[in-house]
Amino acid sequence: MDRRFATVLGVSLVFALVVSSIFYQMTARAGAPAKAPEQAELKDIVVAAKPLTVGGTIKPGDVKIVKVTATQFPRGAFSKVEEVMDRPLMSNILLDEPIQEGRLAARGSGLGIAPIIPVGMRAVTVRVTEVVGVAGFVLPGMRVDILLTGKAPESVDTVTTTVLQNITVLSAGQTYQPDSKGQAINASTVTLLVSPDQAETLTLASQEGRIQLVLRNGSDHNIEKTPGRDVRDLFGPRRSSARNRNPRGQAQEGDGEAVPVRVARPRPNVVAAALTPAPTPLAPPPPPAPPDEIISFRGTVRTVETVSPRKN
Repeated sequence: MDRRFATVLGVSLVFALVVSSIFYQMTARAGAPAKAPEQAELKDIVVAAKPLTVGGTIKPGDVKIVKVTATQFPRGAFSKVEEVMDRPLMSNILLDEPIQEGRLAARGSGLGIAPIIPVGMRAVTVRVTEVVGVAGFVLPGMRVDILLTGKAPESVDTVTTTVLQNITVLSAGQTYQPDSKGQAINASTVTLLVSPDQAETLTLASQEGRIQLVLRNGSDHNIEKTPGRDVRDLFGPRRSSARNRNPRGQAQEGDGEAVPVRVARPRPNVVAAALTPAPTPLAPPPPPAPPDEIISFRGTVRTVETVSPRKN
């Protein structure tokens, strides 16, 4: 047998054995049964047994225990029902939603709107009407400006000025949250979240004049410097009436801009004017004499020439 042919045949057999071995190992791994997954660790978690609304407290029938894996256990959640009992709610919680620390206030911090008030802030309630309350569209969570209309001390003009800006509405009447359908809430009172200094300003404004709420965009937090407006800015300068002037004919203080005053003159004697003969009217001057004219005819052509008068 040829040696070269034997060499090629040997190499081919070795290569075929290697490929067959690799193919066999791949098919063996694919056909092997998958290993059973390891049992995941389960933990207890407290979830809402029904929808919970802000302002209430958690009672035994409001929560329940369910099992979740350790990887699904959220941060701040609770494993025991006793840890959440009688704690006020600071926000709404949906059905089967885990109860978390950030949604609850401290036990004994109060009921209703008290748990929603941040530390260092105050809640002040003001009385409004449908018009003052922006036609009923003031809802919890919105931001408003406070306008005051009244008369400043030692002034007779009515002035409107902005006393507070970018104030958060905590509640409209007894409602602590917006309507689920986004409908307006018809409320006679609105509770605002303010600082202690702002609480003093708002209370004084509600006593000294008429306040009105002005809605603003929730993303607009700019504080604008406004000069305020009085009646003269709306109607412009006006003349003072006669009852506001003193006997000398001068405008009194507070009448606005100075207005010139006419002094009454004494009436003439009507009887003497009637006895006085009327002056004889002068005769009008005679009209000027017409200029001299010379009319000449040349055939059918008529020509008129004016002659200037002779000077003496």
